[in-house]
Amino acid sequence: MKTVAIILQLFYYINEMEKNYKKYKKMERKNDFHRLMAAVRRELACRDLIDDDSAIEIITDTVFKDSVSESYTAEELEEIIKRLFLRTRKTMGILSPLMEDDDITEIMVNSPDEIFYEKNGKIFRYEMFFESEEEIEEIMQSVASKVHREINELNPIVDARLKDGSRVNGVYKNIAVKGPAVTIRKFSDRYMRMEDLIENGTLTMESSELLKKFVREKKNIFVSGGTSSGKTTLLNALGQFIGKQERVIVIEDSAELKLNYMENMVQLECRHANSSGKGDVSMSDLIKASLRMRPDRIIVGEVRGEEALDMIQAMNTGHSGSMSTGHGNSSEAMLKRLETMYLMAVTIDVEAIRAQIAEAIDVMIHVEKTDKGRRITEISQLSGYSNGTFTLKKLMTLKDGVLTGETEIKEGESKNG
Repeated sequence: MKTVAIILQLFYYINEMEKNYKKYKKMERKNDFHRLMAAVRRELACRDLIDDDSAIEIITDTVFKDSVSESYTAEELEEIIKRLFLRTRKTMGILSPLMEDDDITEIMVNSPDEIFYEKNGKIFRYEMFFESEEEIEEIMQSVASKVHREINELNPIVDARLKDGSRVNGVYKNIAVKGPAVTIRKFSDRYMRMEDLIENGTLTMESSELLKKFVREKKNIFVSGGTSSGKTTLLNALGQFIGKQERVIVIEDSAELKLNYMENMVQLECRHANSSGKGDVSMSDLIKASLRMRPDRIIVGEVRGEEALDMIQAMNTGHSGSMSTGHGNSSEAMLKRLETMYLMAVTIDVEAIRAQIAEAIDVMIHVEKTDKGRRITEISQLSGYSNGTFTLKKLMTLKDGVLTGETEIKEGESKNG
């Protein structure tokens, strides 16, 4: 028994020694990198207006002059040079390669060594990592400062938009358990046309013709779906069927829609209050302002709160052909959410709210993110409201992965209050 106990104890000590050795090597490599970083920054600070090629040469020389060049393999040295370049020359640091990849749509930083990204609808783990929490905070503060905002312990959450339209959410370490967290939603300069959505399976040729008909007949359309389900992408595609002679006012919390092909368009964006609590411009403010801008159509990127009242009122006062989106698990659930949003703005009888919603919206489209990609799962006609329920006729539904059903909307069905 003593022999067994000694052997077990020996294995325990060996295991602990291996753990300690790995920790030591990790700390040693971290110290090496910090020393190189300081040396590179000193070298770069001595030069004026150098380009990236010159910077790489300086970084490479600095690395090979240091003792680390004798302790690391060629592949490891190449990786060190890459990391030093990204950290000293790129605003987004090690996230820059992800930002520059057009196929990547989402970047998620959970902690310094937990970074994920979404590419072509699939989630992958990034091989690079941040050296410290401070490095993440530096990126967040840089992004926040460019939109005249700040992130710190007193203001631990920041939402901002990059020059390329990408949306950034940052959460400070005092409320994020594993350290500061960053989420970046990227938006490509190239918008997807309806042909692209047919090709990738989001919808069928028949359903695209039906939607095209709705847009040209100036039906009021509402798109519902979950986060990253393709609501904005679909709205972009629907916009291509709007007549060139029409004046369109686009209203968004953060500019995401790419409707630059429209000739007569005004694009409005909300503004958050500054650190003094001034300068706030809400979605409701912009919708009210748009009514005085002679719109043929109003497109509201996404409704989340009391602005639903103003959107419904706009649809009910002669601005047919308007479109909007919202977060909902189904068309029916979205209609219930619109009721709740309406009540955020004004307290009136629920029956009156439902009647106004039914009068305003003609077509409901629901999109979902499935294991096969983003799909339209339902196209419905909202023909009215009676006996406490909405009259929602499903025109096309997703069955066995294919969107099928009627391709005509029935006219003459009254919208009862």
